[in-house]
Amino acid sequence: MEQNKLEQEYVTTQLDAINDALSNGLFVHVRKMLHSIPPADVALLLESTPVRNRSLLWKLIDTDYHGDVLEELSEDVRNGIMREMVPEKLADALEDMDTDDLAEMLHGLPDRMVQDVLESMDSMDRARAEQALSYGEGTAGFIMNTDTITLRPEVSVEVILRYLRLKQELPEDTDMLYVTNRYDRLIGTVPLTSLITAAPEISVEEIMEEEPEVIKVDLDETEVAKLFERHNWLSAPVVDANHQLVGRITIDDVVDIIREEAEHSMMSMAGLEDEEDTFAPVLKSTQRRSIWLGVNLFTALMAAMVSDLFEATLSQLAVLAILNTIVPSMGGVAGNQTLTLVIRGMALGHVSASNSRWLISKELAIGFLNGIIWSVLIASVVAVWKQDYMLGLVIAFAMMVNMVAAGLSGVILPIVMKKLKIDPALAGSVILTTITDVVGIFAFLGTATWLLL
Repeated sequence: MEQNKLEQEYVTTQLDAINDALSNGLFVHVRKMLHSIPPADVALLLESTPVRNRSLLWKLIDTDYHGDVLEELSEDVRNGIMREMVPEKLADALEDMDTDDLAEMLHGLPDRMVQDVLESMDSMDRARAEQALSYGEGTAGFIMNTDTITLRPEVSVEVILRYLRLKQELPEDTDMLYVTNRYDRLIGTVPLTSLITAAPEISVEEIMEEEPEVIKVDLDETEVAKLFERHNWLSAPVVDANHQLVGRITIDDVVDIIREEAEHSMMSMAGLEDEEDTFAPVLKSTQRRSIWLGVNLFTALMAAMVSDLFEATLSQLAVLAILNTIVPSMGGVAGNQTLTLVIRGMALGHVSASNSRWLISKELAIGFLNGIIWSVLIASVVAVWKQDYMLGLVIAFAMMVNMVAAGLSGVILPIVMKKLKIDPALAGSVILTTITDVVGIFAFLGTATWLLL
């Protein structure tokens, strides 16, 4: 916590200093400041700067560091900057970038611009980019890195160590080397620790681990993250349908997936896109937010229409208007608790068709018990407050009905939405709130009309 506070203070200080220098036209001074801080901090400064100054800051960054800074930027900010760049300059910035990062950069650009950038690349970078883009977004192939070291099983350890010394460097985050046959099919792996400690005269075949666990090139990235978590991998080989080695995925890629999933869930709960630019133009931000505000208005009107059905009841018993918000509110909170837990369980792979019935039964029981507890409490409060035991009974019944409905909706909605290929984090809370509002209002006012009039 203290470290985060210090980092925030540092960035704020740097941002204030750079903004002051920009305001005073000290562009040479700003350029020197930008060159004295790491690319990750430059990216954070760009993300913390309004669009007008951001464009100017980008021009002051040395072109040799453009690629490093782009890798650190959030998607929305990065895409905005890249779309303003000349294709030739962008191709230079993407030169020698890891394959997975290269694919992610190009994926956010318009098709016409992607073609222009590819034409500006050298043949090697173009081939890597085209291969990465050929895999679907969100698959193992899209996030893998093709920079691997492969061995032949008959070669001795001494030869391999001599080769590595001549090479002088290993691909980043390398913890094991891959053994392939003459058809490039993966047949085993050799951990670096085993290679270093093995006798020089023995062959790779004698120390390799056979039948290694692999990742299929078309596997969804969320499933990749679950495999890494389950097996505590640092890296894993990626193979195609013919079991040929096509690349590897490392833990840093998986950490990015987990972070993006968490940000997506958090932003989706508010109806926003993950990695949305804080300083995006007003019209662009308004357009994005208006969609879900419109959906929310529609659902609110549905609840109001239910209340309108009981206008006569409300006009005769004004006290019902005072108490009418309690039942929907309690149901909404209870339902969202269940919804959040189920979405989290689905993200971790805990919820499946085999245990969903048990989960529904559990949440039904929780809703029933919560209904009893809070029905008794609210009935007692209302009966004493308004000196009307029948009114207490009415709100207690409505509370029970809505608590059970909230629990069931909270667990059934995300399961059904996932089957329909709808993101439950994005739309689940909106639909759930509508259900608890409509059921709560109808149960309360309907029961009041029946028993009190």
